[in-house]
Amino acid sequence: MDIQALDILKWIGIVLAAGFVGYFGRYLAMQIIEKMRKKKAQPPPTPKPPAAEEAPLSQDIILEQSKLKVEKKKAKAEAKRAKKEQKD
Repeated sequence: MDIQALDILKWIGIVLAAGFVGYFGRYLAMQIIEKMRKKKAQPPPTPKPPAAEEAPLSQDIILEQSKLKVEKKKAKAEAKRAKKEQKD
């Protein structure tokens, strides 16, 4: 009688485990499908206008921008030097 009771409990456990795995497997599949649907429903990104349509920069503007960059780098280096001198 004990062997029969153990077999019954074993099969009950197997059925419960299969149901658990089946339920959560289905739940996971539904979540994945929903995520794919949302991704598909998003509108495609708008393309950026080509860079060729932008007006070319004049030499004066390019020269001014490079001067500003150099001045900014000098100011940054000076600030670093001053900070290092304060530490020492």
